[in-house]
Amino acid sequence: MLRAYDAAVSLLASILPAAVALLAGLGGGVLLARRAAAPRVEHPVPVDEPGPTLADLLLRVFRSSDAGLAVLTGSGEVVLHNPRAVELGLVNAGVADPRARTACRQAAHGAADGTPAALPVEVDLSPLERRGRGPAAVLGQVRGLGDGFTVVEATDSSDVVRLEATRRDFVANVSHELKTPVGAVGLLAEAVLDAADDPTEVRRFAARILKESTRLGALVTELIALSRLTGAERLPELSAVDVDDLVSEALARNRLSAESVGIEITVDRPSGLEVDGDRTLLVTALTNLLENAIAYSPPEASVSVSRRRIGDTVEIAVTDRGIGIAPQHQTRVFERFFRVDPARSRATGGTGLGLAIVKHVLANHGGHVRLWSSPGTGSTFTMCLPARSADRSADRSADRAAAAVTTTDPGGRA
Repeated sequence: MLRAYDAAVSLLASILPAAVALLAGLGGGVLLARRAAAPRVEHPVPVDEPGPTLADLLLRVFRSSDAGLAVLTGSGEVVLHNPRAVELGLVNAGVADPRARTACRQAAHGAADGTPAALPVEVDLSPLERRGRGPAAVLGQVRGLGDGFTVVEATDSSDVVRLEATRRDFVANVSHELKTPVGAVGLLAEAVLDAADDPTEVRRFAARILKESTRLGALVTELIALSRLTGAERLPELSAVDVDDLVSEALARNRLSAESVGIEITVDRPSGLEVDGDRTLLVTALTNLLENAIAYSPPEASVSVSRRRIGDTVEIAVTDRGIGIAPQHQTRVFERFFRVDPARSRATGGTGLGLAIVKHVLANHGGHVRLWSSPGTGSTFTMCLPARSADRSADRSADRAAAAVTTTDPGGRA
């Protein structure tokens, strides 16, 4: 019995590995058959596309530069230039400006002699003839690249030249405007001394001295205001300004001058409009427009002030029935010290800066001033300002209501 059991165990032990191997083979065959029957999916190996070379990038930078660039050979031939060089006149029909070629020879000679290449040769490439609206002033710098090659860099300096010309004109105009009243005060003071024994003449000359000194003070004050508006000082923070209050204050400032010449100022009904701005500056601008309207209107005439909202813009218009402004002068009336009628302006004490201040005040508020005028009919100056948004106006109305509640006693008396 024991021997039969041992023989059975030995037989199972010898058969089991073969059976396991057979099952494994069958399973592997089935898997291989399934893989062979399934569609084959290709997975391509990603390949990086070639990017621009360093030379390509440098050429792109060269062509897109805001400066005019041109590379010249030792003989002055242009081997490379960008479109801006043509716009600035550095290169014309593939030929470099003669002044640039001369500077290139100097730069190349200096490089050959061992002169530091970092020191450029400057050359004036401004157009020799006026070319419409093209650049008026072009400055070039030439550097040696070695092996006889040079590079010319041309920049448009027209804005700098215009700014310098404007500064010179402004200084000259200010000097002239200040010289007139200062000289008058000096002469009148001498006249007072000579007429010391005549009380009537002394009073007459003293009155003229007072008038000239007042004009001088107004001129200095407006120059300071204009200096602040053009960036010398930072403007204050903008806040809600009631247009009706703005008109009322400007009218109060001009009431006496209008009554003295019999001019009636009419105003439309309150509008309830609001703008974001600096109250003091806006009152000054509107006051200047009213002063201008009164000064250039005949006696017993009328001046009107109106306000309205068009879309997102609040307009405050000042209309006079005065002498009007000729079309050729309408684009210049906002320039500093420009006067349509110099004799009339000086007689009324005008400084020539009032409308310039109006222009800058509105520009600093994101608005502008508009002019309509016809000689012999009159003029209308319109202040255009961005309207205060509805949500901000609602917030301000709520603040007013809260303030009214806090200032009312329990009995309901304010």
